[in-house]
Amino acid sequence: MNAARGGGAMPPPPTATAYYPPPRITLPAGLEILRTYSGAFICLEILFGALVWILVAATKVPLPLLQGWVMFVSVTACFSSITFLSVFLLNYRDRIAIDWNRLDFLYHAAVFVSYFGTFLLQAATTSLHAHPMKLISYPSASNTTNFTYETLLNEHEYNLSIAAAIFAFATTVCYGCSTTLALRRWKL
Repeated sequence: MNAARGGGAMPPPPTATAYYPPPRITLPAGLEILRTYSGAFICLEILFGALVWILVAATKVPLPLLQGWVMFVSVTACFSSITFLSVFLLNYRDRIAIDWNRLDFLYHAAVFVSYFGTFLLQAATTSLHAHPMKLISYPSASNTTNFTYETLLNEHEYNLSIAAAIFAFATTVCYGCSTTLALRRWKL
């Protein structure tokens, strides 16, 4: 009855590759990535992130809860960016079958949000410079008690903390620019 209608066997279903093309990689591999805006931003992220890490580590870390997060994010993001850049520099992106444009966007967006929080925490730590941390009393020779206040950060640590906050902001801006470029590449 099927042959009477002019039909034969049913055609095979279409292949999945016809409907789902492989993801397009728009970032170049090898040293060519360093000639793109994205490659330049990743290098700046690594440089500024390492500076935040070094500057915070150079202080006595007066607020471990706040600056512990700053150290965690700066160290993790620095090594993650080095790994991400190495994948493209060493041409591993062709050997790993994932959507690199989506991964690029998701990575940079997550680190952008984390670094924005890091910048706010570092700026908050820096702003507490003038607030007294400890009240120290000691008797004087005239039978009166003298009081002195110990600040959270001494002048040297305050200057290091200001520099760390500035570089945390610069790193946040770099991750924001990388996120924007990655979104443009992913959604083209």
